[in-house]
Amino acid sequence: MSKVIDNYTAVKADVSAACAAASRDVDQVQLLTVSKTIPVPVMMELYEYGIREFAENREPELAMKKAAMPDDIVWHFIGPVQSNKIRKVVKLADVIHSIESLAQLERFERIAGEEKRRLKVLLEVNVSGEKSKGGMTPSKLPEIALAASKCVNLDFAGLMTMAPFEADDAELEKIFSTLRILKEDCENAIGRKLPLLSMGMSGDFPQAIACGSTVVRVGSKIFEGVPK
Repeated sequence: MSKVIDNYTAVKADVSAACAAASRDVDQVQLLTVSKTIPVPVMMELYEYGIREFAENREPELAMKKAAMPDDIVWHFIGPVQSNKIRKVVKLADVIHSIESLAQLERFERIAGEEKRRLKVLLEVNVSGEKSKGGMTPSKLPEIALAASKCVNLDFAGLMTMAPFEADDAELEKIFSTLRILKEDCENAIGRKLPLLSMGMSGDFPQAIACGSTVVRVGSKIFEGVPK
């Protein structure tokens, strides 16, 4: 097998081990491949291995890759979205992880309707309060979650957060557990389950899985040592 496939299978084994340690079924956690900056030929190795979902964080790179790769890929957008790029992202992505305000949600809803697309969306919450991170404050979440639940062109599917890179285990547990509780609060408020809890990256996905993550976004561990 190639280096990237070796890496992917190793990360998959780590996800399985984290699920076992948390007494969770491995089928409850999606390993989402973050392919930003990775060239198409390397991504195609993963595609040929069976991977059909990739995550990007910049619209121009997503546009290029979507045009170059097979049509059956589900594209996730995990980066911040500028207002003037929302229409382009709506046309390109299938799942948006990074809606961070009511105004942005309303704009996505309107444009998705105009483009006749139904997108799965997550609300990004800045649980840590770190200024460099995107996302709404937890206090804004109830109002925006209620609005998201009433959208007709967007499928409100859950929440996303990012932890500080230097966070220790205790802080990671606090951040990830808080997002899980916020999701449960949203579910109670809107009267239905939210299937997606997108938290955990290459450096902290075992802790995120222990706290209930259903989507871990992993890039550097999958592409470590892979020529670009």
